[in-house]
Amino acid sequence: MLIDCDTCAMQHTSACDECIVTVLLEGATDTPPPVRVDLDPAETRALENLAEAGLVAPLRLVPRHADPDAATG
Repeated sequence: MLIDCDTCAMQHTSACDECIVTVLLEGATDTPPPVRVDLDPAETRALENLAEAGLVAPLRLVPRHADPDAATG
C-alpha cells in the first residue's frame, strides 16, 4: 500500500493529527516526517488489526482523486 499524504484530502486537518502514519513517523527524527510511505501487505494488515482492536489510530487517508495504489481510508 502506498500512502502519499500529499494526495490526501485530510492533510493538514485534525484527522491528520490522529492518523497512524503521523503517529508512527512523528518524532522519529528531527526532520519533518516523510509524506510518502510504502507498506507491504503484512505491515498493512498488522496496522489494520491494531486499529480494529483500538490500540492505534486508524489510517485516515482520503484520496483527493482515485488512485489504485492508495488506501481508501
